[in-house]
Amino acid sequence: MQLGLHGRRALVTGASSGLGLACAQALAAEGATVVISSRSADRLAAAAATIDADVTSIVADVSDPDAVADLVASTNAVLGGIDILIANAGGPPPGKFADTPFERYEPALRQNLLSTVAMCQATVPAMRERGWGRVVAITSAAVREPNPLLILSNTARAGLTGFLKTLAREVAADGVTVNSLQPGMHATERLTSIYGDDLSRVTASVPARTLGEPGDFGRFAAFLCSDSAKFVTGTAIPIDGGAGHGLL
Repeated sequence: MQLGLHGRRALVTGASSGLGLACAQALAAEGATVVISSRSADRLAAAAATIDADVTSIVADVSDPDAVADLVASTNAVLGGIDILIANAGGPPPGKFADTPFERYEPALRQNLLSTVAMCQATVPAMRERGWGRVVAITSAAVREPNPLLILSNTARAGLTGFLKTLAREVAADGVTVNSLQPGMHATERLTSIYGDDLSRVTASVPARTLGEPGDFGRFAAFLCSDSAKFVTGTAIPIDGGAGHGLL
Protein backbone atom coordinates (compact mmCIF):
# COMPACT_ATOMS: atom_id res chain seq x y z
CA MET A 1 0.00 0.00 0.00
CA GLN A 2 1.25 3.46 -0.87
CA LEU A 3 0.72 5.69 2.14
CA GLY A 4 1.22 8.99 0.34
CA LEU A 5 3.82 10.21 2.83
CA HIS A 6 6.61 11.02 0.40
CA GLY A 7 7.77 14.57 1.12
CA ARG A 8 5.69 14.96 4.27
CA ARG A 9 7.56 16.54 7.17
CA ALA A 10 7.51 14.76 10.52
CA LEU A 11 8.64 15.50 14.05
CA VAL A 12 8.96 12.46 16.31
CA THR A 13 9.74 12.95 20.00
CA GLY A 14 10.98 10.31 22.41
CA ALA A 15 12.62 8.86 19.33
CA SER A 16 15.98 7.64 20.61
CA SER A 17 14.68 4.10 21.19
CA GLY A 18 11.64 1.87 21.44
CA LEU A 19 8.31 2.82 19.94
CA GLY A 20 9.26 6.40 19.11
CA LEU A 21 12.26 5.27 17.11
CA ALA A 22 10.13 2.64 15.36
CA CYS A 23 7.69 5.35 14.27
CA ALA A 24 10.53 7.47 12.90
CA GLN A 25 11.94 4.48 11.00
CA ALA A 26 8.55 3.68 9.48
CA LEU A 27 7.85 7.26 8.41
CA ALA A 28 11.29 7.60 6.84
CA ALA A 29 10.79 4.30 4.99
CA GLU A 30 7.62 5.78 3.47
CA GLY A 31 9.49 8.82 2.19
CA ALA A 32 8.74 11.34 4.93
CA THR A 33 11.45 13.77 5.99
CA VAL A 34 12.00 13.21 9.69
CA VAL A 35 13.34 15.10 12.68
CA ILE A 36 13.90 12.96 15.77
CA SER A 37 14.23 14.29 19.28
CA SER A 38 15.00 13.12 22.80
CA ARG A 39 17.01 14.26 25.80
CA SER A 40 20.23 12.41 24.93
CA ALA A 41 22.52 13.43 22.05
CA ASP A 42 24.39 10.13 22.18
CA ARG A 43 21.23 8.03 22.06
CA LEU A 44 19.86 10.16 19.24
CA ALA A 45 23.02 9.64 17.22
CA ALA A 46 22.72 5.88 17.67
CA ALA A 47 19.04 6.03 16.71
CA ALA A 48 19.71 8.11 13.60
CA ALA A 49 22.19 5.48 12.43
CA THR A 50 19.35 2.93 12.27
CA ILE A 51 17.24 5.03 9.90
CA ASP A 52 17.93 4.43 6.23
CA ALA A 53 17.38 8.05 5.19
CA ASP A 54 18.60 11.53 5.97
CA VAL A 55 17.36 12.47 9.42
CA THR A 56 17.96 15.46 11.68
CA SER A 57 18.44 15.01 15.42
CA ILE A 58 17.51 17.73 17.92
CA VAL A 59 18.10 17.36 21.65
CA ALA A 60 15.15 18.56 23.74
CA ASP A 61 13.37 17.83 27.00
CA VAL A 62 9.68 18.05 26.09
CA SER A 63 8.65 18.29 29.74
CA ASP A 64 9.96 21.89 29.56
CA PRO A 65 7.51 24.17 27.64
CA ASP A 66 10.33 26.49 26.59
CA ALA A 67 12.25 23.54 25.19
CA VAL A 68 9.15 22.49 23.23
CA ALA A 69 8.92 25.95 21.67
CA ASP A 70 12.61 25.83 20.73
CA LEU A 71 12.25 22.30 19.35
CA VAL A 72 9.33 23.23 17.10
CA ALA A 73 11.09 26.40 15.93
CA SER A 74 14.25 24.43 15.12
CA THR A 75 12.25 21.75 13.31
CA ASN A 76 10.43 24.37 11.27
CA ALA A 77 13.77 25.90 10.35
CA VAL A 78 15.06 22.52 9.15
CA LEU A 79 11.93 21.20 7.42
CA GLY A 80 10.06 24.36 6.51
CA GLY A 81 7.01 23.14 8.41
CA ILE A 82 5.60 20.18 10.31
CA ASP A 83 2.90 18.03 8.72
CA ILE A 84 3.12 15.10 11.14
CA LEU A 85 3.64 15.09 14.90
CA ILE A 86 4.36 11.84 16.70
CA ALA A 87 4.12 12.87 20.34
CA ASN A 88 5.95 10.49 22.61
CA ALA A 89 7.75 10.74 25.93
CA GLY A 90 9.30 8.25 28.30
CA GLY A 91 7.05 6.96 31.03
CA PRO A 92 7.33 8.19 34.62
CA PRO A 93 8.70 5.96 37.38
CA PRO A 94 6.55 3.00 38.44
CA GLY A 95 4.77 3.13 41.77
CA LYS A 96 1.53 2.57 43.66
CA PHE A 97 -0.56 5.13 45.55
CA ALA A 98 0.97 4.26 48.91
CA ASP A 99 4.57 4.77 47.79
CA THR A 100 4.17 7.70 45.39
CA PRO A 101 4.58 11.09 47.09
CA PHE A 102 2.58 14.05 45.90
CA GLU A 103 5.59 15.90 44.48
CA ARG A 104 6.10 13.18 41.84
CA TYR A 105 2.77 13.93 40.16
CA GLU A 106 3.65 17.32 38.68
CA PRO A 107 6.74 16.07 36.79
CA ALA A 108 4.71 13.15 35.45
CA LEU A 109 1.98 15.48 34.23
CA ARG A 110 4.55 17.72 32.54
CA GLN A 111 6.19 14.76 30.85
CA ASN A 112 3.18 12.73 29.76
CA LEU A 113 0.35 15.25 29.45
CA LEU A 114 1.46 18.87 29.20
CA SER A 115 4.33 18.11 26.82
CA THR A 116 1.88 16.97 24.15
CA VAL A 117 -0.46 19.89 24.85
CA ALA A 118 2.48 22.25 24.28
CA MET A 119 3.55 20.44 21.11
CA CYS A 120 0.02 20.57 19.71
CA GLN A 121 -0.30 24.27 20.49
CA ALA A 122 2.97 24.87 18.65
CA THR A 123 2.20 22.76 15.57
CA VAL A 124 -1.53 22.30 14.98
CA PRO A 125 -2.44 25.92 14.03
CA ALA A 126 -0.11 25.75 11.01
CA MET A 127 -1.51 22.35 10.05
CA ARG A 128 -5.01 23.85 10.08
CA GLU A 129 -3.90 26.73 7.87
CA ARG A 130 -2.43 24.30 5.32
CA GLY A 131 -5.51 22.05 5.46
CA TRP A 132 -3.55 18.88 6.25
CA GLY A 133 -2.00 17.48 9.38
CA ARG A 134 -1.55 14.38 11.50
CA VAL A 135 -1.09 14.10 15.26
CA VAL A 136 -0.43 10.68 16.72
CA ALA A 137 0.28 10.46 20.45
CA ILE A 138 1.71 7.35 22.06
CA THR A 139 -0.01 6.74 25.39
CA SER A 140 -0.57 3.33 27.00
CA ALA A 141 -3.01 0.46 27.23
CA ALA A 142 -3.18 1.44 30.91
CA VAL A 143 -5.50 4.28 29.88
CA ARG A 144 -8.20 1.62 29.37
CA GLU A 145 -7.17 -0.70 32.19
CA PRO A 146 -4.97 1.09 34.74
CA ASN A 147 -1.83 -0.79 35.67
CA PRO A 148 -1.60 -1.06 39.48
CA LEU A 149 2.17 -0.47 39.30
CA LEU A 150 1.93 2.72 37.20
CA ILE A 151 -0.24 5.24 39.03
CA LEU A 152 1.64 8.24 37.60
CA SER A 153 1.36 7.04 34.00
CA ASN A 154 -2.29 6.06 34.49
CA THR A 155 -3.12 9.54 35.75
CA ALA A 156 -1.21 11.60 33.18
CA ARG A 157 -2.09 9.60 30.10
CA ALA A 158 -5.79 9.40 30.91
CA GLY A 159 -5.82 13.20 31.01
CA LEU A 160 -3.94 13.37 27.72
CA THR A 161 -6.50 11.08 26.09
CA GLY A 162 -9.27 13.50 27.06
CA PHE A 163 -7.33 16.42 25.60
CA LEU A 164 -6.69 14.61 22.31
CA LYS A 165 -10.32 13.60 21.88
CA THR A 166 -11.44 17.18 22.43
CA LEU A 167 -8.82 18.55 20.03
CA ALA A 168 -9.72 16.01 17.35
CA ARG A 169 -13.29 17.21 17.13
CA GLU A 170 -12.24 20.86 16.98
CA VAL A 171 -9.81 20.49 14.09
CA ALA A 172 -11.39 17.67 12.05
CA ALA A 173 -12.99 19.98 9.49
CA ASP A 174 -9.58 21.50 8.73
CA GLY A 175 -8.02 18.29 7.44
CA VAL A 176 -6.15 17.53 10.66
CA THR A 177 -6.55 14.17 12.35
CA VAL A 178 -5.69 13.52 15.99
CA ASN A 179 -5.37 9.98 17.34
CA SER A 180 -3.59 8.10 20.07
CA LEU A 181 -2.08 4.64 20.15
CA GLN A 182 -2.23 2.63 23.35
CA PRO A 183 0.62 0.12 23.37
CA GLY A 184 0.43 -2.96 25.51
CA MET A 185 3.42 -5.17 26.20
CA HIS A 186 6.09 -4.44 23.61
CA ALA A 187 9.70 -5.57 23.54
CA THR A 188 11.26 -2.29 24.67
CA GLU A 189 13.63 -1.03 27.34
CA ARG A 190 10.66 0.43 29.20
CA LEU A 191 9.20 -3.05 29.71
CA THR A 192 12.39 -4.46 31.20
CA SER A 193 12.76 -1.40 33.44
CA ILE A 194 9.39 -2.24 35.00
CA TYR A 195 9.38 -6.05 35.01
CA GLY A 196 13.06 -6.99 34.84
CA ASP A 197 14.96 -9.08 32.32
CA ASP A 198 12.80 -12.20 32.64
CA LEU A 199 9.67 -11.33 30.67
CA SER A 200 8.30 -14.87 30.40
CA ARG A 201 5.40 -14.22 32.79
CA VAL A 202 4.57 -10.95 31.04
CA THR A 203 4.60 -12.67 27.68
CA ALA A 204 2.38 -15.47 28.96
CA SER A 205 -0.20 -12.88 30.09
CA VAL A 206 -0.71 -11.69 26.49
CA PRO A 207 -3.35 -13.71 24.58
CA ALA A 208 -1.14 -13.61 21.48
CA ARG A 209 1.60 -15.24 23.63
CA THR A 210 4.21 -12.87 22.28
CA LEU A 211 5.41 -9.36 22.95
CA GLY A 212 4.64 -6.66 20.45
CA GLU A 213 7.34 -5.77 17.94
CA PRO A 214 8.23 -2.06 17.81
CA GLY A 215 8.54 -2.23 14.02
CA ASP A 216 4.92 -3.35 13.65
CA PHE A 217 3.83 -0.56 15.98
CA GLY A 218 5.74 2.02 13.94
CA ARG A 219 4.19 0.88 10.67
CA PHE A 220 0.71 1.14 12.18
CA ALA A 221 1.48 4.69 13.30
CA ALA A 222 2.67 5.51 9.78
CA PHE A 223 -0.62 4.23 8.38
CA LEU A 224 -2.52 6.59 10.71
CA CYS A 225 -0.52 9.42 9.16
CA SER A 226 -1.46 8.38 5.61
CA ASP A 227 -4.04 9.72 3.20
CA SER A 228 -5.93 6.43 3.51
CA ALA A 229 -6.53 7.17 7.21
CA LYS A 230 -7.97 10.65 6.64
CA PHE A 231 -11.37 9.58 8.04
CA VAL A 232 -9.85 8.17 11.23
CA THR A 233 -9.72 10.77 13.97
CA GLY A 234 -10.53 11.06 17.65
CA THR A 235 -9.65 7.43 18.23
CA ALA A 236 -7.60 5.79 20.98
CA ILE A 237 -6.46 2.50 19.51
CA PRO A 238 -5.11 -0.35 21.66
CA ILE A 239 -2.20 -2.33 20.23
CA ASP A 240 -1.94 -5.01 22.87
CA GLY A 241 -2.10 -8.51 21.38
CA GLY A 242 -5.65 -8.96 22.65
CA ALA A 243 -4.82 -8.22 26.29
CA GLY A 244 -7.68 -5.80 26.88
CA HIS A 245 -10.80 -7.20 28.53
CA GLY A 246 -13.32 -4.50 27.59
CA LEU A 247 -15.72 -4.53 24.68
CA LEU A 248 -14.67 -1.01 23.63
